[in-house]
Amino acid sequence: MMNRRDFFLLSGGLGAALLAPQLSFAQNRADYQNLLVLVELKGGNDGLNTVVPYAQPAYYGLRPRIAVKREDVLQLDQHAGLHPALQPLMPLWQNRELAVVQGLGYPQPNLSHFRSIEIWDTASKSDQYLQQGWLTRAFAARPTPATYSADGVIIGSQELGPLSGGARAVALGNTDRFLNSARLAMPSDVHGNAALEHLLKVESDIVKAADGLKPKQGRIALKTEFPKGAFGDVVKTAAHVVANAEQGGQRVAVLRLTIGSFDTHQNQPGMHAELLRQLAQGLAAFKSAMLELNRWDSTVVMTYAEFGRRPKENLSNGTDHGTVAPHFVLGGRVKGGLLGAMPELTQLDGSGNMAHAVDFRSVYATLLEKWWNVPSTAVLGEKFPTLDLLRT
Repeated sequence: MMNRRDFFLLSGGLGAALLAPQLSFAQNRADYQNLLVLVELKGGNDGLNTVVPYAQPAYYGLRPRIAVKREDVLQLDQHAGLHPALQPLMPLWQNRELAVVQGLGYPQPNLSHFRSIEIWDTASKSDQYLQQGWLTRAFAARPTPATYSADGVIIGSQELGPLSGGARAVALGNTDRFLNSARLAMPSDVHGNAALEHLLKVESDIVKAADGLKPKQGRIALKTEFPKGAFGDVVKTAAHVVANAEQGGQRVAVLRLTIGSFDTHQNQPGMHAELLRQLAQGLAAFKSAMLELNRWDSTVVMTYAEFGRRPKENLSNGTDHGTVAPHFVLGGRVKGGLLGAMPELTQLDGSGNMAHAVDFRSVYATLLEKWWNVPSTAVLGEKFPTLDLLRT
């Protein structure tokens, strides 16, 4: 018998998790007019070659072959700077629209791709196993308005991630295929087959969500030029989803984009530079598109990954699974600057890894409380300190 996940994967770039019952609105409603965009750096990004601790001699001692040369670093302050491939992000930094949260991680880190991204997606403790993504729990606590096409849209991946476990989420590859796939055949003789009736109910919900996202008066022509390549296509699709939702008055609360793989065990310098170039160009183009749509001030973008990389380079000119990494938060109302603390590379643990300075759930708590007006403790299970990331 075909189960829901089988159907999700067979929908040709169009998947959904539209099964959770909607709870009644709390009196204090969330502000989902503020769009959240999550960008997963799949595979575990090397934070030390992304935000470079160029003032620490230990950095060059640990990485004699793959370190970013001091003269190439895009300086943020007297201690840290960006990889040169991230040049397209420098205007955001100079405009104070880019925050760099250093040393993000969690206690007792897990170095398995599968388990660690599960921890980030569910906002769980390292020894806690949760079935629902943290965004799913947020939408259960404070549902999105009934007029919204979906809670969230996933682009560049079929994995629900933080929207797993019951959020009204739609996964798609590119806009054209998504809209074409929404026109699904509906057999008429389904009575008496409960499993098939349930499957078609899910299919019907997908079609309704697709209808809410597609252009009502022809596709909006954006002037923004999007970069070529896989992530450029992801960003272009995301921008058109926002544009179409704006045109039709049927928004979504969150977009989850994916770029990767950052699992650079060998020959890292060239591969990593190219990925960072795609990331920076894509994010710069997304800002341009949101400015066109007058949505930049109501948009926050956050990068995340399952873990960082080990400080010491390996014998294959790469890096192995590590612990902490910096991540970016950008938007028209972001308070730009450096937050957290750059790990001291002379104070590694017994495995040669770095200790975290900021629990990633503090970033989630900040977004929930300050961006969406959603009580973070109800979602995260405990109170985490918020960060000074956003302008009111």
